[in-house]
Amino acid sequence: MKKFLLFALALGIGVSAMSQQAYKFKIDTKEMKKSEAPAIGIEPVKSLAVTKSDIKSEVISPSDRDANIVTIINIGTSANAYGYGYAGGQKSLVWADPDVNVVTNFHRMGGDLDPDGYSGDMGYDISLDGGATWTNMVECYVATDNGGGEYYYDAARYPNHGVYNPTNNIDDLVVQYFAPILDQTNGATWGGYAYGTGDVSDPTVTTKTTLSTHDDYYQYIPDAYELTSTGEAWTVDFNQDWTSGALDYLGNMIINRGVWNGTDFEFTQSLIDYEIVDQENQGRPAFCQIAFSTDGMTGYIATLANDGSAEVIGGASNIYPIYWKTTDGGDNWDGPFYVQLDGPDGLGGIVYHHLTDQAIADLFEPPVPTREEISYTTAFDMNVAVDAGGNLHMAVVIGPTGADPYSIVTAKGYIAAIDIFTTDGGTSWFAEEMGRISTFRGTFGDLTEDNRIQITTDKAGTKVFVSWLDTDIEDAEDNDRPNIWARGFEPSSYMKTANTSGQDAPTNVTLFSEGMWSSYFYAAPKWCLDNGDVYTIPFVYEEMDPADPAVAVQFKYITNFSFSMSDFTVQGINDQVETNSISSVSQNFPNPFNNETYVTVSLNEGTNVNLEVYTLTGQKVVAKDYGYMTNGSHTLTINGADLTSGVYFYTVTAGENKVTHKMIVE
Repeated sequence: MKKFLLFALALGIGVSAMSQQAYKFKIDTKEMKKSEAPAIGIEPVKSLAVTKSDIKSEVISPSDRDANIVTIINIGTSANAYGYGYAGGQKSLVWADPDVNVVTNFHRMGGDLDPDGYSGDMGYDISLDGGATWTNMVECYVATDNGGGEYYYDAARYPNHGVYNPTNNIDDLVVQYFAPILDQTNGATWGGYAYGTGDVSDPTVTTKTTLSTHDDYYQYIPDAYELTSTGEAWTVDFNQDWTSGALDYLGNMIINRGVWNGTDFEFTQSLIDYEIVDQENQGRPAFCQIAFSTDGMTGYIATLANDGSAEVIGGASNIYPIYWKTTDGGDNWDGPFYVQLDGPDGLGGIVYHHLTDQAIADLFEPPVPTREEISYTTAFDMNVAVDAGGNLHMAVVIGPTGADPYSIVTAKGYIAAIDIFTTDGGTSWFAEEMGRISTFRGTFGDLTEDNRIQITTDKAGTKVFVSWLDTDIEDAEDNDRPNIWARGFEPSSYMKTANTSGQDAPTNVTLFSEGMWSSYFYAAPKWCLDNGDVYTIPFVYEEMDPADPAVAVQFKYITNFSFSMSDFTVQGINDQVETNSISSVSQNFPNPFNNETYVTVSLNEGTNVNLEVYTLTGQKVVAKDYGYMTNGSHTLTINGADLTSGVYFYTVTAGENKVTHKMIVE
């Protein structure tokens, strides 16, 4: 009876949210919902020979634009584009370990370098010198169960992998892989897992284990993967029964934990309860990721869904981060916890900074909602990392919630790549924008792919690098001619990288290179290769026919994209208040402005207050000391008459506390 009542309550919440949206849009919002899995997977034992279409990516010669053109080389190949995933893709396809200067790219076999290879087999490309030279197509998994005649039941599909470094010796490296297989024990296609290892020093030494759907474990396609420094491999899968031919999400997650025993990883399974509301519209949670700290003790499982915990803003059904945390290496998980994105208790970096006043006026029919009345949602893809302080970072795309349940407004100018992070283990949460996104979703044959947002850190966890795909061609409607974009963030100082022109913006990694407008289905590693003050991110993408993902692909490795410490020149928005002197500092109003703008400061106690304004390069252009102010609300004026057009930061200091916001002078 209790379970029925809870279900009825959850359904009521979902219906109520859908039926009470408080505002209407007045522009074409290009709303998007979660992509469903395409009906693919089973392929012939030997694929037919195919050739590329005549669609080619246009390469523009460098002009006077400031560009740091990267060098790109060929590494391995695959029978088709499907191995790098879809609708966000697997996040552990490229691995880098700066301690031994190793980079690997894991994929299905076949293609030009493996002409007789089967797409259900798996292997890797490996560099032992930081990406300078490569050994490609090292096969470590072979499908052998062709009991179905034309098809292999143990054909692998969307793999994840890591490289275990037990002795910090390049001669002892072990590649660990985990992939779903087509054994048809959970519906007509999926249900099995395959996992095992490959010995880097002796590629002939491999292990292989397969596991079918069993008991209450309905296995599907795991998104989440992590390999810790302590020798534990983790994957997380949503428990979903497809045996009837339709999705039946069972309200929990499958946790697969593999422990290194000296020769192989031994896996055990467990379930974590995870109920969501309005399952008819959500189907299942949108995405899942897992990450651990460098010492392997503090870890997080992070997902995107609506479990009914967050306050409903604007009557809209949205998706938000939900997570579990461990501090004992995964023996116990606490949660679920959620992050409120919007409303009065939402993240300041989203509620007060995501949209300008003009963007809000352009988006909504009158009466225009206040900032606290606007609903925001994540998109349907994420990646996570744990920084040096044991704090979770979640790279997501954020935008206003659409009119349809669990949809996102994707009109140009309304979505952004965001790092949502905590500074105290999960008590307080903040949002730092990494860059605006022009387009959201591309379609490639029967595959769709969104921005494929990913996160990379240095191994110490002091720097965070967020990357994504975006098509920035003028008047482009879809994300089907993508470049790779990236930006660095230092959580301890709130400093971000500037682009190659020194602007407060992300860097276009593939600008003017052969990967320009054709960096399809890219992958970034968990760790970068850091050498002193230089942080090199090993990106890989697929050279493919965008009209036909079934055509063989060439993997392309970007050898020399990096950020240095000197690139961290842009001050981020620090909404954190360290003590109770400042209750709040508002976003300036109006914004943008060209004469005067106003800032409201609320003080919990009397203290000295001053205001300073800085340019993007850190030059102080305004300084005003207000002296002692009593507790309560005070309005400060910023005169912009003598300021040139551009982006500035204003910092309010009250006692020992500082709060910084961004403003725009027209």
